[in-house]
Amino acid sequence: MENIQEITEIINPKKSALVIWDVQKMLVNNIFNREEFLTNTKFLIAAAREKGVPIFFTKITPLPEQFESPAKKFFMKNRPRGFAFTPDGLDLAITPKEEDVVLNKNTASIFVGTNFELVMRNAGLSTVIFSGISTEIGVESSARDALNRGFFPVIVTDAVSSSNQDAHTRSLQNLKNMMVLLSANDLISLWKNG
Repeated sequence: MENIQEITEIINPKKSALVIWDVQKMLVNNIFNREEFLTNTKFLIAAAREKGVPIFFTKITPLPEQFESPAKKFFMKNRPRGFAFTPDGLDLAITPKEEDVVLNKNTASIFVGTNFELVMRNAGLSTVIFSGISTEIGVESSARDALNRGFFPVIVTDAVSSSNQDAHTRSLQNLKNMMVLLSANDLISLWKNG
């Protein structure tokens, strides 16, 4: 692990937000490590609540077809069958609490089409901790976008997942030299000892 003192400062609960990216039933039901993912994500959420870290749940919220971009329509027509946008498929598999924020979004970046950046800056938060699905799509896109906007992105490696294990692994490999990657246990341990 990099310099523990620097990492502890980056993940300071007073400066951090936890993003639970797209834990919607249609996605959770298709990931390669479902039980481990859900256990670690719930563990992470409980620790964040204990430390007073604000929690943001994102939800894929498709636009009406006539307003969807031609590029997105083109690429989405080849998505796997298990990803049909059924009403219950869009439901979250982990229930947010009243104090959590649920962001409806229709892109692979938490910063496009939402007020997330404004909220982060208004609250004086500088670190975005990511959990969720899919590692190589929305998590990676949002983490890179966070870095480009001056935030510290942190990926919780065993609380992110995908329907494609190889793509998930490649994504984490690509990101390890650009941002902080920690397991849920390591992050929570640093919070407890920090």
